[in-house]
Amino acid sequence: MNETKKWILHRISALILAPLFVWLYFSLISLSTKNYSEAIYFFTNPLFEILTILLFFVGFFHAKISLNEILEDYIHNQKTKDIVNILTLILSLIIPAITLILLIYKI
Repeated sequence: MNETKKWILHRISALILAPLFVWLYFSLISLSTKNYSEAIYFFTNPLFEILTILLFFVGFFHAKISLNEILEDYIHNQKTKDIVNILTLILSLIIPAITLILLIYKI
């Protein structure tokens, strides 16, 4: 992927993440005044699940792009850079997938 596309995707993912983090922040603060049944309803609400899944996938995509830029700038050994890029790709796919599975099956 060329540098311009990476830059644009990084900015788009940041624009998506900003309102999602604001939503999550205020939602979790509002839970402090709710009772147990209202909190359970909040966490079982499909909107919460969809926005949380979106937050994780976009967040890890954003983190992967950021880590790739750091690797390009500061790691000069190509073999080390390739290994770390593969590890970040695997983790940026596995962690959101596990989150998705946990949210769907409510484990």
